[in-house]
Amino acid sequence: MRPRGHENVATVLVNPAVLRDFELDLMAADFRVWPVHRVPTFVDAPRLAFQLRRSLIDFSQGRWADAAEWTLVWVTFGESWLDGDEPIPWPAHEALWEKLAEYAEDTRYNLGLGGVPRLTVPQDPH
Repeated sequence: MRPRGHENVATVLVNPAVLRDFELDLMAADFRVWPVHRVPTFVDAPRLAFQLRRSLIDFSQGRWADAAEWTLVWVTFGESWLDGDEPIPWPAHEALWEKLAEYAEDTRYNLGLGGVPRLTVPQDPH
C-alpha cells in the first residue's frame, strides 16, 4: 500500500534538448513529468534538484558525467495506471521502463521507484 500523501516516482536525468518531446510522449502514455526544480511541494526546489542531480552523478562513479547539466525530473503514474490505494501494478512499472528505454541516449536513471510527497498542479484561486 502506498503511504498516504506520498506517490511513487522514477527519478530521471533528461537531456534538455529532448525534454519537451520526452514530456509530451510520456504524457500520451499517461505518465506525468515533473521538473524537480519547479515542483511546488518543496520550499527550495532548485536546491533539491541540484542536490539530487549531484547525488546521481556521484553514485554513477563517472558513468553519467555527461548528464551533469541535464534536467532532473520525477515521473509519476497517471490515473489509468492506479488502482486506488493498491501498489502500482507491475504492468505500469514495465510500461514506464520500456518508455524510458526509448530515450536511452538522452536519459539516465536507476531502475526502481522512490517516494515523494504528493505532487499536485498549483490551482489558480480565482
